[in-house]
Amino acid sequence: MTTYNLARYPERLAVVQLGPGSEVPSWAESSSVFSITATSTETSIICASRSVPAKTRHHRPYTAFAVVPDEGSADFDIASGVTGVLVALLTPLADAGVSVFALSTFGTDWILVHESDADRAEEAWRRSGHTVAPATPA
Repeated sequence: MTTYNLARYPERLAVVQLGPGSEVPSWAESSSVFSITATSTETSIICASRSVPAKTRHHRPYTAFAVVPDEGSADFDIASGVTGVLVALLTPLADAGVSVFALSTFGTDWILVHESDADRAEEAWRRSGHTVAPATPA
């Protein structure tokens, strides 16, 4: 099985659900990961948790882990045909009973876990041969 390097980000994140076609609210602060996903039935935002209004439908706090691609790697280029990245990373978490919120960007995969499960997720990955290190500030 292929193993991966992950970066753990320090920010506390929230996953917010808004109605379909919603504008991005002014309180939605960007963080190490800031994502907007819109479908015909909802708009979801991942953002810094510190300013999310209590009456907004959301879950928090989450910790983000990003897969760190090897230098020059095409692992996250969909056209390269690489498969199994998320399976390799999510299987140890499922086995450990850790729930996830996963998303992918053009350059990598992100896995969010509830803050209370972050250390357990890290340990599950290490037992599976993956490495986890604090994220390097950009």
